[in-house]
Amino acid sequence: MDTVFSEKDTVDLLKQIVTIPSPSGYTKNIMNFIGAYLTNLGIDYKKTNKGAIIVTINGENNESHRLLTAHTDTLGAMVKEVKANGRLSLAKVGGFNWNAVEGEYCTIHTANGKKISGTILLHETSVHVYARADEVKRDEKHIEVRIDEKVMNAEDVRNVGIEVGDFVTFAPRFEVTESGFIKSRHLDDKASTTLLLLLIKKIKEHSIQLPHTTHFYISNNEEIGYGGNSNIPKEVVEYVAVDMGAIGDGQSSDEYTVSICAKDSSGPYHYELTRQLVALAKSNEIDYKLDIYPYYGSDASAAIRAGYDVKHALFGPGIESSHAYERTHIDSLKATAQLLYVYVTSSMDKED
Repeated sequence: MDTVFSEKDTVDLLKQIVTIPSPSGYTKNIMNFIGAYLTNLGIDYKKTNKGAIIVTINGENNESHRLLTAHTDTLGAMVKEVKANGRLSLAKVGGFNWNAVEGEYCTIHTANGKKISGTILLHETSVHVYARADEVKRDEKHIEVRIDEKVMNAEDVRNVGIEVGDFVTFAPRFEVTESGFIKSRHLDDKASTTLLLLLIKKIKEHSIQLPHTTHFYISNNEEIGYGGNSNIPKEVVEYVAVDMGAIGDGQSSDEYTVSICAKDSSGPYHYELTRQLVALAKSNEIDYKLDIYPYYGSDASAAIRAGYDVKHALFGPGIESSHAYERTHIDSLKATAQLLYVYVTSSMDKED
């Protein structure tokens, strides 16, 4: 099957999206970017009170709708304490291990709009001072931010504008290798967001008639558990989260195919809809892997917990080292784009 989107367009848009800081709770800038992107395409959208964006494209069947969602919010942190030594302690936003951000460059976003750079470090980093630095537990008591300002104490820190509650974002370090790998933080789920936006663009520019009215829901609170569990039209029958495939020991997913999830920590996804996705992948010769993610939840599972009567499914690109310095391959993005396209242009099964 031909590539749905050009590799250059995909990588260029992904880089733009990844480099806009957007931890859960601090997503206004990324949502404004997406709103401007849609406006430039001449596409109308609605914005929810929580800041999510919903695009609706009418289809031949306006009684049984589909909804696809991806999320723009990422992991991050907030200033928990301005310490007496002039450094900052952090509170996590989203689920990650402290060792995953140790040594990472970061930015503190102050209430007055100032951006101050820093580095996330173990307090006992120096091996010339702390004999057992390698044994110190990486947790909120020992991880801190070294600010790139001349500060000696808490008063100095506050004088440069930093206070408790300020957001702290992690440098994405976006890079594309000659071999086709894309390395960056926050590929979860900005890779899928990129693909949804490019799919909307393709439908618009090529005047593609969808068989079913389809909603594209760009959510902004998924990492804290409730990104896509509201504002779902009552006509929606199928709800598909487009999110990363988790890679590791015992997993089927890889960085070169689209990963279709059969079950995560919330339970099994809708069996018949999942099998329909598998059938579409097979019939269109799309490389895929079927997988189960043991410690995972999605916007689709959040919608089910919220009580929506929908068939829910999940698929997306395989992302290595999730919730750390992540990596995928352009082949995985291509396979995911292909499955997205054949899914939205297919008709729903009449009977399960």
